[in-house]
Order: sequence, then structure tokens, then C-alpha cells
Amino acid sequence: MSDLLTLKAASDALGVHPVTLRRWSESGKIRAVRTPGGHRRFPASEVERLKTGQSTPDEGLDSEFRDRALSTTREDLKHVHAGWAQSVSEEEREEKRMLGRRLIGLLEQYVVAGDAAGSDILQEARVVARVYAKGVVATGVPLDDALRATHFFKDHILESAVVQSHAGNSEPEYRQRVFRKLNQFLNEIQIVVANAYRE
Repeated sequence: MSDLLTLKAASDALGVHPVTLRRWSESGKIRAVRTPGGHRRFPASEVERLKTGQSTPDEGLDSEFRDRALSTTREDLKHVHAGWAQSVSEEEREEKRMLGRRLIGLLEQYVVAGDAAGSDILQEARVVARVYAKGVVATGVPLDDALRATHFFKDHILESAVVQSHAGNSEPEYRQRVFRKLNQFLNEIQIVVANAYRE
């Protein structure tokens, strides 16, 4: 346990206020572990990483996560014969792909954002999802097929995140936080899609 620093020791080593370090921990900028008593401890390697200006652990989530999520989803779509996957034209599918990529980008930002920024990102995602959903409604896709589609994508995103977290050396607390934020974001998208059918 000697490679774990207290909040005060870690903040002193980094030259920041303990409140700042606590905020960095909550936003994922630095990883921390909890003692059985609930106190934060910071791995010395994490403190050193920040001191030397190396990228945050969350920054590694972006391209690998996006590539895996999109490629596995596209591959599985080839084997899906559901109405929602077959009932739109190629032009409409391309538009949906572009909106989907935008949502993935917002999802990545949301995972690493603090509460204030996360709220803004989530609002933007709702707007993009609403455009997406209105397009789906206009093509005549039934609500149950649209919800199957959102479940399909949610499953693939969460599976990609689980695979990535097992591939890395993330602390359980960090993995749990990422999974929770992914789930919150994707749940909001599903609500937007369902609401589009009531308008």
C-alpha cells in the first residue's frame, strides 16, 4: 500500500488544492481507489502521470472505444433481419449513420465530462437523438421496432465498454463510473426516441 498517496500527499505532490484533486478524481482525470473506510488514495503512478503531462486514462477511451463499438455494430447489422434495419433507404441509412457517429462522439465526451459540462453534452445529445428519432418516425418504422433498435445499439455500446475495461488495467471504481455514465446517456437516448412517437 506504500504506492498509494493520501489526498493531501497527492495534492501537495501535484501542487494543487485538495478540492481540485478531488474534483479531478470525480471527473476521471486521475484514478483513485477507496480504502475500506471510504477515503481516497491515489496511486503514485497516477500522480507521476499527471506531473509528467501524460494523457488521462479517459483519453484512451475515445478512438479504441468508438472503433470497436461502430465496427461490431455494423458487422452485427449485416446479420439482423428486423424491420427497423431493413425499412429505410440507403440515403436514409447514411443520414442515420452520420447522426449515430455524432451521438457516439457526444457519448465519449459525456463519459469524461464533469457534472456541469456533462449536462450540456447530454442536452446536445437529446437534440441529435430527436432529429434521428423524427426521421425514424417519418419512415413509418413502428415504435416497437425503433425501441428494438435502441436496445440493439445500447447493448453493443455497453458490450464494447465492458470488453475495453477488461483489456485495460482500470480500477473497479473507474469502470463502474464509466459504465454508469454510458448507461445514463443511452437511457436518455431511448427516452427521446420513445417520446418522438408521442409528438
